[in-house]
Amino acid sequence: MYRLSYSRVLTICDNMSKYSSLNYKISARLARKNCVVFVREDFKDVGGYDQVGRILRQLTREGKIIKIGYGLYAKAKKSSLTGQVVPVAPLPSLAREALTRLGVKIAPSSLEKEYNAGKTTQIPTGRLIAIRGRISRKIGYGGATINYEPASRQNAF
Repeated sequence: MYRLSYSRVLTICDNMSKYSSLNYKISARLARKNCVVFVREDFKDVGGYDQVGRILRQLTREGKIIKIGYGLYAKAKKSSLTGQVVPVAPLPSLAREALTRLGVKIAPSSLEKEYNAGKTTQIPTGRLIAIRGRISRKIGYGGATINYEPASRQNAF
């Protein structure tokens, strides 16, 4: 007859609880996804609103994700230059992906259109995004934010 020791039972239970924990489920989902931007609603099937918020705050403190707006998070990495936690993609591409995930129609800004038409040699920073409709959401990190301008009707897609 085989007897399990108490420490062996605890080890088995600890491993099982590790994989069934909410922290593990959210971390695994973040690692599996190909997209860079996450909305808080992506995790509503895993746990309650407050529970998911606590885990996302914890992952932000650990440096695995970074908060870029209200309910918006992006995958993060440690910068090789400064050692600080930075998003894996630049802010303009994060903002475009976030706005697309939120259902906002975006278009090239007037500055981008002028640069692409050859009217100016000033390279746009990408922090100005033309949108159709209204939005009051701030997207940014580290003091840099995205600004919005209304899109002309023929250029929105």
